[in-house]
Amino acid sequence: MSFDCRTCHCTDRKPKTEMKAVEREESIDYVTYEEGREAFRARVLAAKAARRIHVGEYLTLLFENHLTVQYQIQEMIRTERIVKEADILHEIKTYNELIGEVGELGCTLLIEIDDATHRAEKLKAWVKLPDNIYLKFEDGSKAFAQIDERQREEGKLSSVQFLKFNTNGQVPVAVGIDYHDLSAETILNYEQRNALGEDLT
Repeated sequence: MSFDCRTCHCTDRKPKTEMKAVEREESIDYVTYEEGREAFRARVLAAKAARRIHVGEYLTLLFENHLTVQYQIQEMIRTERIVKEADILHEIKTYNELIGEVGELGCTLLIEIDDATHRAEKLKAWVKLPDNIYLKFEDGSKAFAQIDERQREEGKLSSVQFLKFNTNGQVPVAVGIDYHDLSAETILNYEQRNALGEDLT
């Protein structure tokens, strides 16, 4: 079996009501994956570029879709040299949680602070930060992030968070944060809006 990313469901352009989860048959062994990895990785990086949005000084949101999640799964299998079926299924289940349900967008939030001491202080002070990140729509309404509470441990955040936004199918025009000493909003450009719109329709 050779790896051809053109055969995966992420290229299916038929109308969908929800973003399709990565199926088991789409994940291949790490040796076969290595053969086509560079071409596949280039395609994924191009998709991520349009879905990576910086908000303020410290926050980056990377919106996930079928392709980016498939890549994360394959990279984990490759890095960890995973061969056991149960372990592969575990990775697929774990990463599929990043994909939004009907009308939702899922994203990885990165809190990027270089200084370790400063980062530790902020991750404790900003424990409610994810709840105050929002998507803004054309009509001015907002959808605030939803976080799995398991990600808040011992009263602090980790520097990587997984969030969901219920958009009700609306395409966002901006991403923002309004929380204590953080207040910023990024207007989405055409490529970003188009990419998120593709993930919703």
